[in-house]
Amino acid sequence: MKYTAKDIAALVGGTVLGDPNVTVFAPGNIEHATHGQITFLANSKYEPLVYTTKASIVLVNADFVPIQPVQATLVAVEQVYMALGILLAEFEKGKDRVVGISNMASVHESVILGEQVAVGDFSIISEGTSIGSGTQVFGQVFIGRGCKIGKNCILYPGVKIYHGSVIGDDCILHANVVIGSDGFGFTKNEQGRYTKIAQIGYVQLGDRVEVGSNTVIDRATMDKTYIANDVKLDNLIQIAHNVKIGSNTVIAAQTGVAGSTEIGEDCMIGGQVGIVGHIKIADQTMIQAQSGIASAVTEKQSKLYGSPAIGYSQYLKSYAYFKKLPDIIQTIRQLEKELDLLKQRLD
Repeated sequence: MKYTAKDIAALVGGTVLGDPNVTVFAPGNIEHATHGQITFLANSKYEPLVYTTKASIVLVNADFVPIQPVQATLVAVEQVYMALGILLAEFEKGKDRVVGISNMASVHESVILGEQVAVGDFSIISEGTSIGSGTQVFGQVFIGRGCKIGKNCILYPGVKIYHGSVIGDDCILHANVVIGSDGFGFTKNEQGRYTKIAQIGYVQLGDRVEVGSNTVIDRATMDKTYIANDVKLDNLIQIAHNVKIGSNTVIAAQTGVAGSTEIGEDCMIGGQVGIVGHIKIADQTMIQAQSGIASAVTEKQSKLYGSPAIGYSQYLKSYAYFKKLPDIIQTIRQLEKELDLLKQRLD
């Protein structure tokens, strides 16, 4: 599908600077885009490329002022990344969809399907489950007994949803996500062997939750593991049993959250962060990648770094000294020698 600059400006709420009738058929990055493509400038580091790009249209911030002639038509917007998200979603429409109920899918007769639900090849939807209108279930998805899936969700290939799980509206679960697997619960018996503690709770996802590929969210021992509205989880994340994550929190890849921990709202957690169990993390906490959180975070808007994590600015100062530690020790030893000589002279 082709779009004119005028069409794009209307779509993203922008202003055309240049030819409103120039057309594009696809997006491209600013380094390699060609005629007929649209690109964007969000980082001033790439500004020189605006003057050399072969793209037909460039999305720019409203405050962008060219310092030399620009060949492309510009569409000026308040927030480039927000406009880019709208634009990419428009280009993505219809590219990867499931249509209808495949005759190679297994849908139990008790399942309640809303309007325009689609189910792909070899998917299994178990008894007592309900799926809201407009939801797409791609191929090889398993949905266990008694699940509730909301409206306009996308379950990509290989998603596994265990019995009793609850998924809100407008959620996206990427390939091989597992929702509702058993929490890690064991106790030693009289012979010293670990025996399993049944995990009889469930997982609940709020609305507009997105879960990246191969991420696992365990069911609660009792009650529920809860992921609130608008949470975004990256690939390869482990969320343990009875964890609660507040709304609008984002977590990057390879992070692990141990059982019964509560993460507040609007938190930002970097990749490969480890968080111990049974603690609370305050709202708007920011945790740098590869940090280890070993105790509760009680202050809102905390910024943490390190393992075990400390205040972000404190860590940077400490690390600056740590890198110089051999020189510092040598200096201290030299001062000790000089101090000893001074004492000897005084004696």
